[in-house]
Amino acid sequence: MTPTKPARFERVTFPGSQGDALAARLDLPAGPPRAFALFAHCFTCGKDIRSAGRLSSALTAAGFAVLRFDFTGIGSSEGEFANTNFSSNTDDLLAAVDWLRSEHAAPQLMVGHSLGGAAVLAVAGQVEEVNAVVTIGAPADTEHLTGLFTDASDEIAARGEACVSLAGRRFTIKQQFLDDLGEHRVIERVAAMKKPLLVMHSPVDNTVGVEHAAQIFAAARHPKSFMSLDGADHLLSDLDDAEFAAGVIAAFAGRYVEDQSGALAAPDPRAAVVVAETTQGPFLNHVVVGSHRFLADEPTSIGGFDAGPAPYDLLGAALGACTSMTLRMYADRKGLALDRVVVAVSHDKVHAEDCVECVGNEALAGRTGMIDRFEREVTLEGGSLSDDDRRKLLAIADKCPVHRTLESASAIATHLA
Repeated sequence: MTPTKPARFERVTFPGSQGDALAARLDLPAGPPRAFALFAHCFTCGKDIRSAGRLSSALTAAGFAVLRFDFTGIGSSEGEFANTNFSSNTDDLLAAVDWLRSEHAAPQLMVGHSLGGAAVLAVAGQVEEVNAVVTIGAPADTEHLTGLFTDASDEIAARGEACVSLAGRRFTIKQQFLDDLGEHRVIERVAAMKKPLLVMHSPVDNTVGVEHAAQIFAAARHPKSFMSLDGADHLLSDLDDAEFAAGVIAAFAGRYVEDQSGALAAPDPRAAVVVAETTQGPFLNHVVVGSHRFLADEPTSIGGFDAGPAPYDLLGAALGACTSMTLRMYADRKGLALDRVVVAVSHDKVHAEDCVECVGNEALAGRTGMIDRFEREVTLEGGSLSDDDRRKLLAIADKCPVHRTLESASAIATHLA
């Protein structure tokens, strides 16, 4: 299933390791987060690359809140990229952890892409609250990055810096950047990390070879897992690859994090339909229908999280589903060439005297004031359907059981459990 966009997000800033304001985006699920996650992007990339967006969408759909930010000198963050290095990147990550810890809750999940993955591996062991770590296309050593600057190495050695082209953009690389890369031992950090680890890598990654994943996996302690991103490029440019990776990460993380949302469990199905509060916000409820579980809520405009359909949405869904099923049964029984039924339902309240559909309806006879009105638009797909077939099917729509229930008076018996 394609992840939807995050239900809501916030643009935030926090001080980075060098004192500059780092630009960040906090993607939030519809309800209170079950846990917070921190994402570190690839070298010279930004927080808004497509793969990061897909990852955040999948995690928010699974109940996580995701913070992603631009490292110092990258994207919308302040500071000079030329003055940064791998050490400053890891310090920026720890600054992001501190911001989450102080403003919300420390991250239980850390995800890093490419060099961001190496940075995550370098610091995850220092963050006590982290319960799961994921890398995507991460190098096993930081010195691997020096291969990007081979053509400029002589100039850097002679002048102390050089301007190089990376991913179509120009960056100033100083000697201190290269010197710092040689000081880090990522594999040693992996061996000492003691965190559940998921290593994701493409066997055809031409930027960071899959042998790096093998080294990371071999050094890690259990529990550890490897997922091959077969056919994907380094940046997960194909959205299908990004969505696949995101879905796997969401499933993996759910196994290890502690639910911080405060939601109570869904009730047992002791009746045909059972509804119970989650205790998250004023309106969010579990809905249990046999073996089915989903949420009901109200829109954010009236104080809900919009984490599920509202009560009248569910009523409209019942009318639409019943209409579609009734038309399908009739068409199959009569042998009509009906390919597909689509029913669009909207609900409103209107003045009884303005309701044309109320004429002849005994249940609404004599009513005054506001009444509920459902509008149903039925699309009948089938090129071989005659006009007479369509008229008959439209008439049958009014015979759907839910339609009849809504148009008639119903008795509701209420008692205490």
